[in-house]
Formats: sequence, structure tokens, C-alpha cells
Amino acid sequence: MSEQTFPSRPTLEAVAERAGVSRATASRVVNGGAGVRAPLADRVRQAVDELGYVPNQAARTLVTRRNDAVAVVVAEPETRFFSDPFFAQQVRGISKELTAHDNQLVLLLVEGTADYDRVGRYLAGGHVDGALIFSLHAHDPLPELARKAGIPTVFGGRPGWAETDRDRNALYVDCDNRGGARTAVRHLTGLGRRRIAHISGPLDQTASVDRLDGFRDILPNADPALIVEGDFTPDGGERAMAELLDRCPDLDGVFAASDLMASGALRVLRERGRSVPDDVALVGFDDMVQVAQLTDPPLTTVRQDIEEMGRLMARLLLRSLDPRRDAPGALPLSSVVTPTHLVRRRSA
Repeated sequence: MSEQTFPSRPTLEAVAERAGVSRATASRVVNGGAGVRAPLADRVRQAVDELGYVPNQAARTLVTRRNDAVAVVVAEPETRFFSDPFFAQQVRGISKELTAHDNQLVLLLVEGTADYDRVGRYLAGGHVDGALIFSLHAHDPLPELARKAGIPTVFGGRPGWAETDRDRNALYVDCDNRGGARTAVRHLTGLGRRRIAHISGPLDQTASVDRLDGFRDILPNADPALIVEGDFTPDGGERAMAELLDRCPDLDGVFAASDLMASGALRVLRERGRSVPDDVALVGFDDMVQVAQLTDPPLTTVRQDIEEMGRLMARLLLRSLDPRRDAPGALPLSSVVTPTHLVRRRSA
């Protein structure tokens, strides 16, 4: 039985010969360098296409000092990451932006405390050009690990942990959590609801704190018994809703800090014989279509553009990696807070 043979990969020398240029000129074009006249650059690119040449990444890194790879670090275990559509939408936006700029996405998840050493070593090992980090909780060591690794970093969510409070230059992308929460609660009060409860997210995350603050902006004298902490999961929404009904059976409105928790709350309300929205009006947060439109009744919710926020995170990081970012006249790098708005459906 004869051995299978494979055609040899085209080399940079072959590209240069096909284009009729020196190897150095071909290398500058392939690696994005400047100083090559347009007609020559076009000939090199044509030769690359004709030969199917793929640059050697290790050699390219030596020339460009770039890996063209970005770490996406999510401070959640696999079970949470793969079951929550929020993460899928955010990573989809990140991936689209990185792909458009020929960068690779390297996904790193944190299952437990032992994973922090692994992630820290990887970030410091020269494998990636920068990091996008999100779903952080208070006292999470990831921001400090990224700082020690010396790589540009953009955070998903407003920084609120001790390690970054001192850094005014920390870049992040977030939505107007507090304003969105105010809109949700104002909508419920506008419907005439007077006993409005709140199912918050985990209060060691800034998004949850901001949404709780927005609730209190509209209802500063709300009964503390009407506020229960959840965990951004359907099961957490069920547990919180059951506790609220046990404490305050006369409640007539609920603002849940995520659509997933609202979906769990809706199941409990139905089991307890409460009609939505007749007995209890319910508003969520996120506008994840695969959740909000499939509940019964469909969920009124505050929309944040999750996929676009992912794209903005990647865009901000790539711009921070661009050596031209400090050129005269260039706009300064700054964090981004995206708007939110209410999407009315039948639950409220």
C-alpha cells in the first residue's frame, strides 16, 4: 500500500518569484507593512491568491509582534456559559468583529479557583494580543491577572471591583443599567401597580447593583421585603418569586433584573394561580428574543443590544492595539455605555 503524499505548501519565496519582486517586498505586503508601491503590492496579493499561500503565524509574529489572537475570558463555569443565551449573543458579537479583522478568538472559562492560575499563565505567556473579560464578580482576581500580564484589556460591564477602582483608564462597555431599570419601574407605576417587587441579580456584580439602584430611584421607600436577590437563572427567578409571594402575597408588579429570571418568576406565578398581567404585571431586562417572545404571555422587557455590546468590546480592544491610536488628531480611547429602551409585550 503506497503512502499518501500531500502537495508541499507554497512558500514566501514562491510568492515573490511569481510576483517578480524580492522576498523582502513580498514579506512586507503579506505582513501588512508599509512602503510598497500599489502596483507591486497588487502583484504580490495576486500571487498569494493564485498560489494559495498562507503565512506562517510564528514567522509573522516575529515580524509584526502580533499574534492576531484575543482571549475572551468569562468568569463563569461551563454549565452557566453554555446554558445562558446572553453569553452566546455577546460572544457572537465579539467573534464577528474579530473575524472581520482577521483575528482569532480564544475562549477561556473559569470553573473554579484552580483555573485562575491557568488563565493567568496563558495571558502572560505571549499567546494573545489582548483580553476581553466579562461576567466578573466582586473581588475577582482576573483584572489583576490581566494587569500583571501586561496586555490591553476591555471589560464587559462597569468596573466596580477593588483592583480597578484606582485605574481611571480601565476600558469597558456596558449598557445603561440604572436608566433601563428606572424605565421598567416607571412603566409598572404607570400601569397603576402599587406593590412592586424586584428580583435582583447577584449583588456582587455591578449590573445588578445598578439595576437595583434604578428600582430604588423610582421607589425610594419600597418595602425591603419586596426585594429578593436572584442569580440571573430561571431557577433563581423561581426561588425569588416564591419567596416574594410568601412574604408579600398582595404584590401586583415585579421587575426582574433579567429575562431568564422573569421566565422562572412567570412559572411560579402561574403555579400559584396568579394571572399575568391581570393580577401581577411582570417586566424583565435584556430582551433576549428566544426567551422574551416565547414566554406565555410574551415578556415586556428592557432591551440592551447584547450582540452590539460584544462588537463594541472587540472594536475598542482592537483600537487599543493599533499603533496609530496615539497619532495627532486621533480620538482618545474611552469606555462606552449603550442606551436601553422598553419593549412592550403582553406581560405588562
